[in-house]
Amino acid sequence: MREERHWIPSGGEKLAAVLTLPDKGRGPCVIACHGLAASKDSEKYLLLTEAALEAGLACCRFDFRGCGESGGRYADSTVAVRIADLRAVIAFLRGHQDLDGRLALVGSSMGGFVALHVAAADPSIRGVVTWNTPATLRGMGGSGREADLEGLGVPFREELEQGDLLDAAAGVGRALVIQGTEDEVVPPEHGRLLYERSAEPKSILMLEGAAHRLTDPAHRRRAIHASLSWLLPHL
Repeated sequence: MREERHWIPSGGEKLAAVLTLPDKGRGPCVIACHGLAASKDSEKYLLLTEAALEAGLACCRFDFRGCGESGGRYADSTVAVRIADLRAVIAFLRGHQDLDGRLALVGSSMGGFVALHVAAADPSIRGVVTWNTPATLRGMGGSGREADLEGLGVPFREELEQGDLLDAAAGVGRALVIQGTEDEVVPPEHGRLLYERSAEPKSILMLEGAAHRLTDPAHRRRAIHASLSWLLPHL
């Protein structure tokens, strides 16, 4: 196993990324996309990295602009900015000498929302897994969802008001939707709607009793196992 730390340019800022590679030769990579105010160092992404390595996969976890160690201000974050960040990470990984270009995305909450938009425009993405991801951002501004969007600035709110990128991208295939039945942030029906809007092949896992952040270790383990079991045949 080898761990590399990189700074990936995006929109005039630098994104902090950690790429963990298995000992075998060139192969595929899973990209972990964190939620709205989270970071790449969340325990669930560290556990995803460990499980990916055990399955012979590389894993890249990174911070969106304004989060974690990355440059930029959180207040300037928008869906469009995060889409650009993920595309920058994908471009970097496609040029990495120890990867073979096969990429899959795992995104939690807003990270899954962004991952779906990127995958919809990039058919070379081999698979997408969403964890507790909203099917739409409509009505989020005052609903208490995503911690009431605390800390986000004018650009994000203007994006919501303009109606741009309000709904998760539809028609994405090779998609697994994982949704907690006790999610206190994203209503469980969002998971079912994401599944309905996805293209075949697709699957859905309703995690009984799971909360938004998958804080229960058993729920986290099951989500990670299901994610990799879904992605491996597509990579």
